[in-house]
Amino acid sequence: MLSQPQPSGLWLGLIGVAAFSFTVPFTRVAVAGLDPLFIGSGRAVVAAILAAFALALTRQRLPRGVQWARLAVVAAGVVVGFPLLTSFALTTTPASHGAVVIALLPAATATAAVLRGRERPPLAFWLITGAGGVAAIAFAAMQSGFGQLHWADLLLLGAVLAAAIGYAEGGLLARELGAWQTVSWALVLASPLMVLLTAVSVVQEPPTATTVQWLAFAYLGVVSMFLGFFAWYRGLAIGPIAQVSQIQLIQPVLTICWAALLLGEALTWGTIVGGLAVIFCAGAAVRVRLKPVPAQPATHATKTLQPAKD
Repeated sequence: MLSQPQPSGLWLGLIGVAAFSFTVPFTRVAVAGLDPLFIGSGRAVVAAILAAFALALTRQRLPRGVQWARLAVVAAGVVVGFPLLTSFALTTTPASHGAVVIALLPAATATAAVLRGRERPPLAFWLITGAGGVAAIAFAAMQSGFGQLHWADLLLLGAVLAAAIGYAEGGLLARELGAWQTVSWALVLASPLMVLLTAVSVVQEPPTATTVQWLAFAYLGVVSMFLGFFAWYRGLAIGPIAQVSQIQLIQPVLTICWAALLLGEALTWGTIVGGLAVIFCAGAAVRVRLKPVPAQPATHATKTLQPAKD
């Protein structure tokens, strides 16, 4: 039986989700005046500067050995893949549409965690997760035209895959390095590439934007890429993770509401029904109880290597 979640963990998780729920609408605001490459890479540079200061001021120890390779996986998914793919996708698709496709993220993350953790989920888990994938793709196809997917939908689905892998690996690595430390080291590790991409973008198209668009960009760098993870991962650490993580299911609902309030996007029945279908499937998937792999019995050779007790 799972223990009851601590109220502080739930509230911190809710704060993190609330912070992330503004990411898609503010990206949509920023891409109206700034190049998507600048937004996707520049926000990571801003967050990396903050992360470097935080790591230095708190004198965090350096990751060791294979931890660097695992941090590279986190960086590729959360720092590079998700921001860049969503930035390019949201140049042509509404924020509410992007929110519904990204609603598949909780189930995708659960799937990645299952595969990475070598657990044995029941058949119901795979059936529900598959239904969620079909619902998300069907919604995107209906919005873009029957029988085809727009390139922006493919970018959004790629962003979901990238983030799911980054979250799953980061969740495991956070047990060794710490929650915010894992995100900070991933940002620092990816910073040379992101600085290069930002420079290329500035040379190709010098950034010019309104005050509102710059404020949206600042939010993406400071909150979406950095501070939001403080509350989110701390809430997961207080846990239990299986219950606190379900708060993420309300993120697309909040995002669609912000898109309607801030951007004036219409809440169509197609968006509402599609969003509810994806959220329902994602919620059902992460609620299926997963059975851990049973421990292997110790062999005779293993027993002989164990130190004798006094």
